[in-house]
Amino acid sequence: MNKAAQAFLGRHNFQHHIDVNTVAESILFDMDEGLCHRKAGQDMILTYSNPPESMPVNKTVIVIDAGGTNFRSCLVTFDDKGQPSISEMEKTKMPGVEKELSKKEFFDQFAVNLEHLKDKASQIGFCFSYPMTITEDGDGVLIGFAKEVKAPEVNGCHVGAELKKALKEHGWKNELEVVLMNDTVSALLAGAAGTPEGKKYSSYIGFILGTGMNGAYIQSEDARYPGLKKQIVVCESGKFTMLPSSDFDRAFDAKSQKPGTSILEKQCSGAYFGPVAWEMVSCAAKEGLFSAEFASKLLALPGLTLIEVDRFLHGPYSSSHTLGKIACESATAADYEILFDLLDAMAERCARLAAAILTACLVKSGKGQLACEPVCLLCNGTTFFKTYKVYERVKGYLEEVLVKERNLYFEIVEKDNDITFGTAMGAFRK
Repeated sequence: MNKAAQAFLGRHNFQHHIDVNTVAESILFDMDEGLCHRKAGQDMILTYSNPPESMPVNKTVIVIDAGGTNFRSCLVTFDDKGQPSISEMEKTKMPGVEKELSKKEFFDQFAVNLEHLKDKASQIGFCFSYPMTITEDGDGVLIGFAKEVKAPEVNGCHVGAELKKALKEHGWKNELEVVLMNDTVSALLAGAAGTPEGKKYSSYIGFILGTGMNGAYIQSEDARYPGLKKQIVVCESGKFTMLPSSDFDRAFDAKSQKPGTSILEKQCSGAYFGPVAWEMVSCAAKEGLFSAEFASKLLALPGLTLIEVDRFLHGPYSSSHTLGKIACESATAADYEILFDLLDAMAERCARLAAAILTACLVKSGKGQLACEPVCLLCNGTTFFKTYKVYERVKGYLEEVLVKERNLYFEIVEKDNDITFGTAMGAFRK
């Protein structure tokens, strides 16, 4: 790394070479605190469910994927060999994004969005990517929406029960069974669905690193947690707080909607990658790390997004993206070197933190001792797979801290339509 860039990062306590094992052990401690009902950053949400022992056959299920600004719905049909297929997919706006809705208006809009699937199945798998407490019957009690969705009366509601009520009021005749889950559970279940012929996994982990981030694993029965049966546990990993924060992290956090919360997510996920990078780059420009002309052009930018950062890292000398264009116009060779090193440090830290979360989940599962029966890590998200060198670095760190140091084995898996198929599997909860 350029010495000026290295000194700058050190001066502002940006630890891009943060130790994966140290963070993983801290996360493991926090997981244990959560499972023991002591104060923890992560919520450790019990789901009271496990992957089905076999694929459903000759079954059709309605799948809903509601999160962020989009509402997707479709049918998933499992044939006589358990092979799933998707039909009647529709995508629309998430209710409550465009204007505030009452509870009744919110669920009425759900019913309108699902009209094309009326009475085409009795089971509904519902991926609801907002914080909620899962109940033993498979329903979910909403803890609270993200800022994009404005429907405060829904907080504290049993989402599945309210949906069934609204669908009945809209003329649905089937006796409905609704199972709630979040996207990490859906990802985990997608990993468990349709294991390739001849392969055997000892356990499954779902990991999301996209706009947001989270992890889920299967907790075995353990004497440390009396009464806790084997089940999928959602970690709410992004809420972990025991991490060193740089001046750039603190500057962005102070401007965020909920300062002091979701520290790990703010250092790792796609939604925050660009804004934190902007705090870093603008600070560097103000402190004289760049030539005067290039610094002035950087400071004239309104901010940065992950996409803009990633495009520069993949092609720093291209003028087809924001940073590349102004660099081509005014950057010196030293400017290029320093800017690249700073932004690459962001990607490096992201990869190390992702590897720490996956390490903690795998160790907590208690599985993966045999190379022929690795743990399946079903990973999802463009930040994980598309951001500059994140996937390659995560895999390398996992080889080091899991395989070489702990003799634990894993396989990173990516599947098309993973959330849709995993949610369909979740409708047949075990």
